[in-house]
Amino acid sequence: MADQPTEGSTHAGHAAPAGEGHHPLVVVMGVSGSGKSTVGVALAQRLHLPYKDADDFHPQANIDKMAAGHPLNDVDRAPWLAAIGAWLAHHDGSGAVASCSALKHRYRETLVAAAPQVHFLHLSGAADVISDRMRHRPEHFMKASMLQSQIDTLEPLTGDEPGIAIDVRRSVDEIVDEFVRYLDRLRD
Repeated sequence: MADQPTEGSTHAGHAAPAGEGHHPLVVVMGVSGSGKSTVGVALAQRLHLPYKDADDFHPQANIDKMAAGHPLNDVDRAPWLAAIGAWLAHHDGSGAVASCSALKHRYRETLVAAAPQVHFLHLSGAADVISDRMRHRPEHFMKASMLQSQIDTLEPLTGDEPGIAIDVRRSVDEIVDEFVRYLDRLRD
């Protein structure tokens, strides 16, 4: 995982934010414990957009499965991703921020298919940094012991995906500032 911010490029057929008044659709992505919710809330506040945590879209069966220490499979994730995509699509034009692990390229493709204007903010970081964060939030249903399965599943953003990766060791304000600069560059 990168120590410095890296940029992906806008992919073919994906329209970049245009001009003053554009309201972006953003998915803050990464493994559990990377800070998706914290950064998502801060970014939504900065951009004056609604925020939704992807955990709110999980059916109870998924929550129970993760709480029992079992990783989700693609069948488990399909209705969850569809619900997130529908929420994003509903906010196309008005803008929104969601946090979602979006670990695999095909999961992100599902979100882009539902909401073609979406951009990804990948919170990347070393496993030991993220594991330490997870140990300090024992109330969350996703246990630190499951982090390795997410790291093994993670496919970082590719050059054809709209978004950037930013290291989790940076402060929340620095991460938000960098992503806002990324959006501003797309408008230029």
